[in-house]
Amino acid sequence: MVVFLVLTLLFWFSFSQIRFAWGWGAVYSYRVMFLNGWLVTIAISTAAMGISLIIGLATALAQRASFLPLRYLARVYMEIIRGTPLLVQILIFFYVVADAFGIGNRYLVGIIILAMFAGAYISEIIRAGIESIAETQLESARAIGFTRSQVYRYVIFPQVIRQVLPPLAGQFASLIKDSSLLSIISVSEFTLNAQEVNSFTFSTLESYLPLAIGYLLLTLPISLWSKRLEKRFRYAT
Repeated sequence: MVVFLVLTLLFWFSFSQIRFAWGWGAVYSYRVMFLNGWLVTIAISTAAMGISLIIGLATALAQRASFLPLRYLARVYMEIIRGTPLLVQILIFFYVVADAFGIGNRYLVGIIILAMFAGAYISEIIRAGIESIAETQLESARAIGFTRSQVYRYVIFPQVIRQVLPPLAGQFASLIKDSSLLSIISVSEFTLNAQEVNSFTFSTLESYLPLAIGYLLLTLPISLWSKRLEKRFRYAT
């Protein structure tokens, strides 16, 4: 609470020292544009989160598969996605890959790109969580007759959920902010709309301050929700 108060006073003092006339009136007339962009960002991010979680889980399990080609394929995917900038991936997937397959819906392509990008990082989060489980627990489960699927369901996943919640929350928050890069392919999300309002009104701070607040309203609940889940799944192992 004290930290929040200090930061509030810091920003209030900083903004009070700015010597120019604020142009909120011109920006306010584009409020519907801000709202539409914010809602598009929510829709894209939510869809990408769900798909990325599936991709991440599948890739994490593929890395532990006994079938070597599948394991290597998962590893290659991981290294390529994590080793290249998201901006470059967006440009290549939209203008090269999607065009080659005749996919012209930039919103669909944007969701897939974000999901693949976040999925590579989520797979490492899940894999690390799985490997943090003591081998003695797995041997005990096998000793009482658990199948491989039962080991994952009753022994590994209940503990992994608790381990991966904090990094997953951080990854989902990053995904929401990374969605701003989709403006490069003219997806009318929050950032692109703010940029257009700025170009219409020439009110830079007034255009981008609502952008910061809008993203904070999306990322803060994720952090608070993950902390509640952490408490819920907190138990002795």
